[in-house]
Amino acid sequence: MRIESDKNQAETGLEQVGFEQLFDAYYDELQHFIFFKSGDTEVAEDIIQDAFLKLWEIRSSVRVDTARALLYTIAANLFSNRYKRMKLNLKLQLTIVEDRTFETPEFEMEIKEFDQKLQRVLSGINENNRTVFLMNRMDQMTYSEIAVNLGISVKAVEKRMKKALEHVRKEIEQKF
Repeated sequence: MRIESDKNQAETGLEQVGFEQLFDAYYDELQHFIFFKSGDTEVAEDIIQDAFLKLWEIRSSVRVDTARALLYTIAANLFSNRYKRMKLNLKLQLTIVEDRTFETPEFEMEIKEFDQKLQRVLSGINENNRTVFLMNRMDQMTYSEIAVNLGISVKAVEKRMKKALEHVRKEIEQKF
């Protein structure tokens, strides 16, 4: 379903068109899009509701003719952020559980400090570069797979990875 609009309406903010009409037009479509990525109906619904909330917050600056694309971008970014956070938490939890038998209290404290420093370093990387870095290092994806997933060229993946690694190296040299 598409929202019908004339040229003048397309150039006005969402508050003039009716947010409810936009919600009704795109909710199911976006929910299916995120469900396809996540495989979880509840996660998809949460993400779509968050996406509409973000759109509501900036409704006065959004043009009607770009609202659909913006919703897809917001939803995809929210899913990506949630997926990365879940993946990182899972990997850290598995590492901690596997190594629990060999840990001393001092070792546990060092691990926690290192994890905090690593989180700060990773949070300082540009979002696009961090996404590529985590997909490669955490998900073990090849540059080609990352390029397909993100809809960019392999060269762009290589460039983003290079920048992410440069940032990590620089920060590690300074902080460790």
